[in-house]
Amino acid sequence: MPLKSYGVLIAKAVGVRREGAAQTPHFQIHLIDEHGTHHRAAVNVKSQQAPSDLLYVVAEDFRHPVTDRLAGLPGGWNTLPPGPGGGRLDFVRGNLFDPAALRSLPPDAAGPDNDLADLLDLHVRRAVADDSALLYVFGERWGPEAAVRDKIFGFLPGNGVHDVHMNQGNSGTFEGDDGVWQDGGLLIRFPGPDRWVAVFLAFQSQSRHTDDATGHALGGAGGGAGGGWSGAGDRPVRIAAALADPVGPAPEAESVTLINASPDAVDLTGWRIVAGPGDGSPVPAGPLAAGAALRVALTDGARLGNHGGEITLLDAGGLKVDGVSYTARDASREGWTITF
Repeated sequence: MPLKSYGVLIAKAVGVRREGAAQTPHFQIHLIDEHGTHHRAAVNVKSQQAPSDLLYVVAEDFRHPVTDRLAGLPGGWNTLPPGPGGGRLDFVRGNLFDPAALRSLPPDAAGPDNDLADLLDLHVRRAVADDSALLYVFGERWGPEAAVRDKIFGFLPGNGVHDVHMNQGNSGTFEGDDGVWQDGGLLIRFPGPDRWVAVFLAFQSQSRHTDDATGHALGGAGGGAGGGWSGAGDRPVRIAAALADPVGPAPEAESVTLINASPDAVDLTGWRIVAGPGDGSPVPAGPLAAGAALRVALTDGARLGNHGGEITLLDAGGLKVDGVSYTARDASREGWTITF
């Protein structure tokens, strides 16, 4: 079943602790929210399933509509409403990052700047040193444990967030944690000028193709030792541009432009563009020649909001081919095409 208590903790980081020798090591973060409540974020740096090294991606200048959706939340723990369109994260449907950017790192290795704990230490310590920086930690909450001191930092009551990683497409005993729109993540907001840094983590045993209702790995698309995200950068057809705010009154003639970056023609029969809550807009059937572009006029099955959103391209089998996101600022100029 999905995580029982998913949400986001918004608080100030005040300290860190590494667990390099543990069987299931974590990078531990001590946080205090605006109410003076202490919390601990336990971030996995090693998988219990092979391959043990986690996949990671860091966006030093993270721009995504989710940051606007989080802007009005108070400090402390926030339970987030289910589904898309709110502040929840989903690695498959939310188009948070380019999957081709994912890399693996060992949990802890001798020497500087060569393991996942080093990477987390670098970014979190920057936030510790900046009094105005806030961490947004997504995952599952535990506590408050009124009679139990925190085992790492010693505060009382025990309070914290774990599962700060992808929480779908699991295999084996971890399938029970699967769900959609409940992925973990770490965002750091540095005000003045407003800048967001994002860190996303996934296990190599997880799948990048999951069921829209359960979050379970789709048949034939699972993870395993080969890596569920292997080949994620091989996207022959990609979303190149979108016209979210055409000139003129509503209903507007919105469109998405695709490009075939591969050396071979690709048959687009049965493909769809999904944007918004509907089933999507069909892509014209037939082959798209190598190097060719195709402008797809969207029907009522897909809408591009002027306040930012996500656009996803699905093949005839319903598997994700490509996905992008755009912000309200990107869509703020009427008649201008957004390029990706």
